[in-house]
Amino acid sequence: QVQVEESGGGLVQAGGSLRLYCTASGRTFSLYAMGWFRQAPGKERDFVTAILWSGGTVDYPESVKGRFTISSDNAKNTVYLQMNGLSPEDTAIYYCAAALCGSRGLRRDDGYHVWGQGTRVTVSS
Repeated sequence: QVQVEESGGGLVQAGGSLRLYCTASGRTFSLYAMGWFRQAPGKERDFVTAILWSGGTVDYPESVKGRFTISSDNAKNTVYLQMNGLSPEDTAIYYCAAALCGSRGLRRDDGYHVWGQGTRVTVSS
């Protein structure tokens, strides 16, 4: 089994930056990709970005393009989400997820097999 755990959330002022971390443990050799999703209060969970364990990223949605960057350190089994130019609209719980294959695509919830507990990001105006 694979487990993932997020960290790095917190409170930041608008225009500021945060870096989220997601570390995988267990049978990490089975990883295909890791992704980030977010869920704002009262809204559905949305795709943010994803990265293939072999390299390559999934295109970012317009809401975060140019501001968020995903990267990974495979030796540390860790994925990072660098978030710059944060706005109150980015306030959400951010979830990391691991995909063991890509059969359902990486932009959908059901494309992932393991989820973290989430880390809260709050952006004040």
